[in-house]
Amino acid sequence: MIEDPGVDALIRQWSAERAQNAEDDEINRITSDWIAEAPIAPPGIPGQRGSGSAGAASGWATVEPADPGYVAAMRERLPDVPDDLLAAAASWWQLVGDVAEAEQWWEAGISPLDQRALDYRAAGLAPADLGRRLGPLTVLEHLRRGSAPAWCVARLARQRRDGAA
Repeated sequence: MIEDPGVDALIRQWSAERAQNAEDDEINRITSDWIAEAPIAPPGIPGQRGSGSAGAASGWATVEPADPGYVAAMRERLPDVPDDLLAAAASWWQLVGDVAEAEQWWEAGISPLDQRALDYRAAGLAPADLGRRLGPLTVLEHLRRGSAPAWCVARLARQRRDGAA
């Protein structure tokens, strides 16, 4: 696994949250019984148009679980991480791109469990940008020290502009 204290802390926190005592087990049993009595509706996104008439929503759009390809790719890199956490991370990644792109981020030094990678991507950074130097540090080192992704993008753009001039 990529040595990132933030990811290691996330795994420890996730594991601690799932360590339950007898009282938690009883609460979960009561909750499960109560939910089981409720009418079952298929999972989906309300308000999406179904295959019915064009003027009215005729049901729910089905929500697909995490893509097994993503989960398998993450399982290769993080064999000790629980399946629930991998599925949650995979569902984040599949919203933004394919497995190949996620693997590029991983190879650039960002863990698949690190939600910040999605923020970096949204700010305009690409996996290839993480190894570029901004002064004495790489972009990834700046990000790990707390620099804003937008600042890194602006510095990279300035670097490109100054280099082209």
